Amino acid sequence: MIIDISGILKELGGRMPLECELDLSGAEFLGEKYSFEKPVKVNGSVSNNGKSFILSAKCSAEVKTRCARCLKEITVSVDFVLDENLVRSGGEEVTDEDVIVFEGTGFELDEIVLDDFLMQVGGRYLCSEDCRGLCPKCGADLNEGDCGCSYTDIDPRWAGLLDIMNKEN
Repeated sequence: MIIDISGILKELGGRMPLECELDLSGAEFLGEKYSFEKPVKVNGSVSNNGKSFILSAKCSAEVKTRCARCLKEITVSVDFVLDENLVRSGGEEVTDEDVIVFEGTGFELDEIVLDDFLMQVGGRYLCSEDCRGLCPKCGADLNEGDCGCSYTDIDPRWAGLLDIMNKEN
């Protein structure tokens, strides 16, 4: 979505409200680890400080991802904040890495929202706090019950001794 800021381009201290919903359902990133279930709600403003434009907004989204322990598909609500410094390109090269350069009278909001989402989102989500995860041996979902695997791991260097002890019994 292009945000047209032509109304505040030459107005020092000018400010325009920003309230929209972005459909990012087709966005792919992190190997499809996250996908947006509903449009991302963006509420904030863009202001002109004379040197640049300040984009400040609160964003909320519902994201489909997988539980970090059992890999079940879950939907989580994610809230994050946009706080970006935008500079209009005047032909000169901008060396400051903390600014977003745009041309003309508007900027693309979708890419900014995606980038900020990735920078601020939590990396691990759980289906529940007491999720038991998957069995490290057979891969069974331990939330559905015990799989029966033995969890006694033996150092392979001592495995021969265990065989001897088992033969004696």
